[in-house]
Amino acid sequence: MEIRFQTKEESNKLQQEDFLKLSKTERVYAFFRLMEQVSRFPVKNKQDKNKDNFLIVIKPK
Repeated sequence: MEIRFQTKEESNKLQQEDFLKLSKTERVYAFFRLMEQVSRFPVKNKQDKNKDNFLIVIKPK
């Protein structure tokens, strides 16, 4: 592990440069990995406003 002291702008620029060095296929896979990792973050459960409501759904023919 390496510790660097840099500004947020410098860090963002370095991350962007590293990302753009990847091939298009590698970028897509990196995006999928990121989305999978983000889905593991704990989030505050939002209350379902329609939880106790009776819903009528009319589907078009």
